[in-house]
Amino acid sequence: MQSDRLVYSTDGGRVTTCPTCGLPYKDCRCGQSGQPTRKSDGIVRVRRDRKGRGGKTVTVVDGVPGSEAELNALAQQLKKLCGSGGTVKDGNIEIQGDHCEKVIAKLSALSYKVKRAGG
Repeated sequence: MQSDRLVYSTDGGRVTTCPTCGLPYKDCRCGQSGQPTRKSDGIVRVRRDRKGRGGKTVTVVDGVPGSEAELNALAQQLKKLCGSGGTVKDGNIEIQGDHCEKVIAKLSALSYKVKRAGG
């Protein structure tokens, strides 16, 4: 019997690591976790969003490959470029305000495949 396998935890109400690879679900790439994995088509999508934010507009960057540290470094660059705040949530970068064109230009310069999503 394995003693290191987490069966139940009251912290968050669910198991937070993949049973196959041991990584957190949001970083799991083995596909065996039963949880949806990140988009792996290699395309970074940039969209403008206002849902659940009290009418405030944010620019959401989704599908960026890399670890959490790499996402934080890229978010820092984008926040500095746009001159606004932002955060990294659930593998997405959120920049305060409508800065889609600036973000798309910067990501293209960094050799990412970028698409504008959501019209």
